[in-house]
Amino acid sequence: MISSKQGGEVYISPPCCTNRQIRRPDVAYLTPELVAQFGNLATLPQSFPLIAEIVSPTDIAEDVFLKAQEYLESSCQEVWLVFPESHLIFVMTQNQILTFRSGETASSQQILIGFSIDVDRLLA
Repeated sequence: MISSKQGGEVYISPPCCTNRQIRRPDVAYLTPELVAQFGNLATLPQSFPLIAEIVSPTDIAEDVFLKAQEYLESSCQEVWLVFPESHLIFVMTQNQILTFRSGETASSQQILIGFSIDVDRLLA
């Protein structure tokens, strides 16, 4: 958000509504336009435009991917699934799933254009 100079807000475990239920993504980004529209609400009435989920060893992979699809079906445009132990990041959009590994640089595909980070740095 800072490096792209797009502004907006980053939240940790904020509640939001999907088409099915209330969820709390691990990390979420709200654009400046949506901050102006929804910034003071206790629960966002839609998914955040950019969401990151940190996957723990006890999470079931199928459930994690289904949760990402639920976000994408509910106004989210980009989901990062971060697998710290295997040093993998999956960046999902409506049209693609990209995989970034140790030694590579992960980058935002739709929301924070120009933002990228080394996988190893993010997971250090």
